[in-house]
Amino acid sequence: MSTDANGAQPRRTRPGTRERSGIADVAALAGVSQGTVSNVLNHPERVTQSTRDKVERAIEMLQYTPHGPARSLAVGSTRALGLVLTDLGNSLFVDIARGVEQRAAEAGAVVLLANTDADLEREQRALRMLAETRVMGTLLTLNDTRHYRRVVAADRGEAPLVLLNYAAEDDAHCSVHVDNVRGGAIAAEHLWDIGRRRIAVIDVPATLQPIIERRRGFDAVLASHQASAAAVHAVEGLTRAHGFAAGLALVPRIEAGEIDSVFAMADLVAAGIAQAVRSRTSLRIPEDFAIVGYDDNQASWDSPTPLTTVAQPGEAMGYAGAGLVLDELANDDHDHSAIDLEPSLVVRNSTVRP
Repeated sequence: MSTDANGAQPRRTRPGTRERSGIADVAALAGVSQGTVSNVLNHPERVTQSTRDKVERAIEMLQYTPHGPARSLAVGSTRALGLVLTDLGNSLFVDIARGVEQRAAEAGAVVLLANTDADLEREQRALRMLAETRVMGTLLTLNDTRHYRRVVAADRGEAPLVLLNYAAEDDAHCSVHVDNVRGGAIAAEHLWDIGRRRIAVIDVPATLQPIIERRRGFDAVLASHQASAAAVHAVEGLTRAHGFAAGLALVPRIEAGEIDSVFAMADLVAAGIAQAVRSRTSLRIPEDFAIVGYDDNQASWDSPTPLTTVAQPGEAMGYAGAGLVLDELANDDHDHSAIDLEPSLVVRNSTVRP
């Protein structure tokens, strides 16, 4: 696939077609009839939960997707792309929506949008409703590995489904995501380059793929300097409130000189930490304590102390993803692709005094 208008380059190209398991294979593995498999796919309310679980496990194991590409349904379908977003409170996802809308408009289509707040049931409900609306294809932002597996298992393959902000684990779908390993490395390199040696890192539950990758890149850079994180503080979420609580917990060690900087993994968390340090200590940012966030969220530039951050090209992600949907609809020889986009460092007052 050639470079698009936003400069996105395919990281790798996977075969778009492969020998597929059939509905009979799923039925045999699950120990049910083919009619039961059909009901699970089309009328799940008619099947008991235990039977649905067995069939869904078989679908996942066989990586089964029903036959019938979306292009066969294109005539008479809604001239729209579906977009299911993780969190509209995060301006990254607003940027993604702008990119999708731009590419859709170029193709004479509109965008139908749903926000899920990272709730699996809401993701699945939105995908079902968009399928019933017969959209041309759907784009789904993800970060949780568990959600990915459930969504893929339930996908009927009737229309293109492109994953955004997530690196797919197989060749069943196209995907566009940012090189988060590189992003974590960029954050660590910047803090090291400005002389910070006692760097704390904020961690989250181990099911969020982007955060796992950022931590991997961060740790690799410190290891290259024969160093490691001075502290690791776990949070349950990526909101400003989570950041404020983390900041309060770290303040005694910051004041004691045990920690001179933090990589917060997300801008809302970074903003909360900055608020805690300003409100509970006399320490100066960045002279005494430096902070790096991630996403280039509105919180990064709209805070009392503008935050240094690792920016993700949200609009380019959305634009490229919508292009993949349209390519799959238009081309019989479409190959599923995984596109990597590059993050970049944005330096602001939380690490370097202007």
